[in-house]
Amino acid sequence: MSRAGVQKTLDVSIRQKGFLAASGEKLEVLNNVVFRLEPGEVGAIVGPSGCGKTTLLRIIAGLDADYDGDVMRPAGGKLGFVFQEPRLLPWRSVFDNVRLAAPAASAHEIDGLFALLGLSEHRGHYPGELSGGLARRVSLARAFAAAPDLLVLDEPFVSLDAALAAHLRSELAALVARKPVTTLLVTHDVDEAVALADRIFLLSPRPARIVGEVSIEAPRGARNDGVVKEARVKIARVLE
Repeated sequence: MSRAGVQKTLDVSIRQKGFLAASGEKLEVLNNVVFRLEPGEVGAIVGPSGCGKTTLLRIIAGLDADYDGDVMRPAGGKLGFVFQEPRLLPWRSVFDNVRLAAPAASAHEIDGLFALLGLSEHRGHYPGELSGGLARRVSLARAFAAAPDLLVLDEPFVSLDAALAAHLRSELAALVARKPVTTLLVTHDVDEAVALADRIFLLSPRPARIVGEVSIEAPRGARNDGVVKEARVKIARVLE
């Protein structure tokens, strides 16, 4: 928190999060997950399937209040959330889906996002007319149009083929470069984390805790195969 008392960072301190199973057994999901993101920084959470990554994201986004700990989000309160599925309203056009999430955004601002994401020709289309990749672009446009103070993404490119996922990662990187916003990405894809994040937080199996952190120093536009290989080596060392 700044001297003026305005929260600028994302501060996460989750001591414990669990669920009650149908059998009555208490399942511990998260344990002592602590980290901070600075303003405009991009962080990636990487961990094995089922370790609690989505649960962590829901807590940070304020969608789950049943946990022991504290989460302090950047001041302003605007949150952009990109889910695993686009979750577009089928009875509204592409433009109206974005406009509904960002009523204060000007048509010029939305047009700029559409141009960057290759959506200009699809503004009047409905979700049922879009491919999976186009629908995910709309979900990105919707999140950025709201000018969020915090952007969270839950495996936004999961189930896409490798070429399309790589293309969308490039578009997301361009959006972050165009308008920096504190961003937290959850993914199981190390290449995706390296392509987008300034820091990668590595989670253990459940109950998940942060077992290490890897910083990516190279600028996003210069992250070639060598940078990815180096990051993979660092991650392997942490996980040994």
